[in-house]
Amino acid sequence: MKTWEIQEQFGLEHLRRVERDMAEPADNEVLVKITAVSLNYRDLMMVEGRYNPKLSLPLVPVSDGVGRIVACGKSVRQFKTGDRVCGMLVQGWEQGKPSKVLMRQHTLGGPLDGMLQEYRTLPAEGVAKVPDYLSDEQACTLPCAALTAWSALHNLSTLSENDTVLCQGSGGVSVFALLFAVAAGARVIAMSSSAEKEQQLHALGAKSTINYRLEPNWVSKIKELTGGEGVDHIIEVGGSQTIENSLASIKEGGTISIIGVLSGSKASHSLIPILMKQVTLQGVFVGHKKSFLDMLDFMEQKKIEPVIDTVYSFDKSIEAFHHLKKATHFGKIVVRIHE
Repeated sequence: MKTWEIQEQFGLEHLRRVERDMAEPADNEVLVKITAVSLNYRDLMMVEGRYNPKLSLPLVPVSDGVGRIVACGKSVRQFKTGDRVCGMLVQGWEQGKPSKVLMRQHTLGGPLDGMLQEYRTLPAEGVAKVPDYLSDEQACTLPCAALTAWSALHNLSTLSENDTVLCQGSGGVSVFALLFAVAAGARVIAMSSSAEKEQQLHALGAKSTINYRLEPNWVSKIKELTGGEGVDHIIEVGGSQTIENSLASIKEGGTISIIGVLSGSKASHSLIPILMKQVTLQGVFVGHKKSFLDMLDFMEQKKIEPVIDTVYSFDKSIEAFHHLKKATHFGKIVVRIHE
């Protein structure tokens, strides 16, 4: 079977398409014919060696994919051949709090081989059926970006109908957070870097938008839009260069969900706003399988459709990574593997 590997060195220039033998499923496993995968910033960091430079190579990258089961191990009862499933990013995390072993040793796309290949065997407990109304391109975006946004708003905290949510940027997690918040009846303020993207965010339901390139000091705009109160929840993807503004923009008792570190991972700021506003500052690392299933129920009820920026062919996987690296996309970048 065809697969992409990070071979002897990290870097997009060392990502190679190779042939591997196709594995047979063990008793508790399913063999999935992968139809589509989606890229996350985590995947880019993994390929470039920035996520964990000590990872063992070779490695098949990319955590998120969807496909159809073509064979089941003899102990598998909950699935059958033909079922369409996604793999869980954190294999074995059924519910509750994560463990150190799960978070460091059981994640797809590193250190476990990921989904950028034609076939993948996975434990039956590590996959979940996806709704029929979603296309393969849409369904493959769910395990990381969608679940991260869902965990931030509905699992690790409670989003109320009249809350105001600030979504930074227009990448996968931020767009999913917007869709989930709007569907729950919340008001969304969305940030972007261009007028075109602002129009797209409005079309998805954002009540207000802010162009952070034109208004780098966006705290004053947040205060203006909220009558001086600030927002209830912030989807914080920027990192070191945005966290100070986020602390100034959050209202008393609000929650800041740390999702990404696009502008850097090291920050120096005063702890006083966290203390005096009684802010909840929470890190979000995707989520567990029960939360994923809850999310799917909500999505099917509301008929939420993921936003796809571009779909690449399997042969153009490196181009897809370069597109991701430019950070000009709106929504998710997808690679189609099988029709």
